[in-house]
This record gives sequence, C-alpha cells and structure tokens, in this order.
Amino acid sequence: MTIRIGLVDCDTSHVVAFTQRLNHLDVGEDQWVDGAMVVAAYPGTSEMSPERIPGFTRQLREYGVTIVEAATDLIGQVDAVMIETLQGSLHVERARPFLEAGLPLFVDKPFACSVADARTLLTEAAERGLLLWSSSSLRFAPEVQALQASTDEIGAVTGVSVHGPASLDPGNPGLFHYGVHGVQVMYQLMGRGCETVRLISNADGDVAVGQWSDGRFGVFRGLRRGASPYGVTVYGEKGVTATAVSTTDIYRELLKRIVAAFHSGKAPLAPADMLEVVAFQEAALHSLEQGSREVRLATAT
Repeated sequence: MTIRIGLVDCDTSHVVAFTQRLNHLDVGEDQWVDGAMVVAAYPGTSEMSPERIPGFTRQLREYGVTIVEAATDLIGQVDAVMIETLQGSLHVERARPFLEAGLPLFVDKPFACSVADARTLLTEAAERGLLLWSSSSLRFAPEVQALQASTDEIGAVTGVSVHGPASLDPGNPGLFHYGVHGVQVMYQLMGRGCETVRLISNADGDVAVGQWSDGRFGVFRGLRRGASPYGVTVYGEKGVTATAVSTTDIYRELLKRIVAAFHSGKAPLAPADMLEVVAFQEAALHSLEQGSREVRLATAT
C-alpha cells in the first residue's frame, strides 16, 4: 500500500525536498524513499517567508502534485498529512482540522513554540488514538545513529556537546528556529531527564547548558559567526568520541521513519521525548529573558 500524503503550507524548502524523495523526482536513486507519495498540497500563507511560497508551489505543481485552495480540501484526498508550516506557534491551528478528521500527522520542526501548545497537540491526538509526532531530521543522521549504537566503544553516555548553525527569526524565537536541530541531536544521544537549562547568547551565537537529573550535562553551541557545521562530541564511561554530522542523507532517513510510522501507526519517539525538547527550548528562552540565569524545565518533576 502506498500512503497518499498531503502537505500543509509551502513556506519551507522541505516541501520540495520531501516530495523529490517520496515521489522519486530530481534526486538520485540512493535518496528515494518508498511506501508513500505526496499527492496534494495547500500553499497556505506565511509571516516568516511569504516570498518562498509561489516558487515552491510552482515546483510542486510541475511534479504533478494537486494544489488545493483550502487546507481542508486535503481531507478525502489523502491518507496522512505533514504539517510543514515554518512557524511553530501555528501548528496547533494547522493540525486541528486533520485531527478532527482522524488523519495521522507528522509535524515538522519546531514541533511547537511552547510546552502548552505541545501538550495540546499530543493530548488531542491521544484522545483520538491518532499518530502525531515531530522530529528534526538531524536525529536520524547516520553519524548520530552510529554514535548511539557504539556503546561497546564509548560506554554509557555521561555527557554530550553538540554544535551547529543557530540563525534567529522572531517567528520561532531563540532555539526554536535553527537551534532546534542541534538540541534534538543532543536529546537523541542523552535521552530525556533534563531538569534545568541556562542560555548565554550574543550576536555570534548561543551556548545552552542543560543539567540532567543524574548530574550529566548536555551542551548545545549554536553558531552564527564563521563556519557553522554540525558536529557532536560524546563523553562516555569508556571513551570520548567526536564526529562531524553530514546533512547529505538526513531527509531520506527522516522520511523513512515518517513513512514507517504512517504505515504502522507507531511513532519512533515517545510523547514525553517530544515534549521535553520543547520544554528545553522554552526554558532556554526564559533563561535569556532573565539574564541567563538557570531555569527549570516545565516538564521537570
């Protein structure tokens, strides 16, 4: 069975990149993902990148994707929906009609820009028994997955330091914008359990330090000056390993998980994992607002 996917909002390049891989268009065969196709899309509106919508919409139309005039026109034409809206604070509004229609959802990053919104999305999906999940593609980068599997060499993880780009946009404040990728890599390797975070920030970048309940530290360094590649250092009981993280295969790897989840109805991340990432970013924002003092996560017990 091929899952028919509908896209909501076209203000991100993801709508084109995902369609290319799912529909096997304009990318190498090594990037193809089977089991689903993008069949329809709603261009939508945008406060963050309205200028990008016409071009991406035109490209989707050239790929044979049906362009609908209202988001709800997707209902009845698709089996699942991907919320691609760039602005995380709009995700509850965008997702709700499809939850009410009983459609499974993937919500692109940032999942939400507040713990309250994240709880709303997860609760409304759970009440209906529907799949709803969200992730950065960087979680599934082959290098990150390899680090996670290398417990024989590294041992139990005692801490993680991640670096990556962290451009800013008021539509997704603080780490909710591009910093979300590095934060999610940190969580993929550390697991949940962070209690407090402190964020130091200036024009050149961010340094966020989270302390886990067992005393471990997770650090994200967001880069806005000079080179800004992704990379991670993992500290373990047996060794320390540092590696660069490539973006070459991240969309393919994320889409594999999205398609598998649409087929099985089971997300690769638990609701608590998704919620805590949002809580970390929210606490980091509050830390900055309060003079970089240490702030407790809303999900910490």
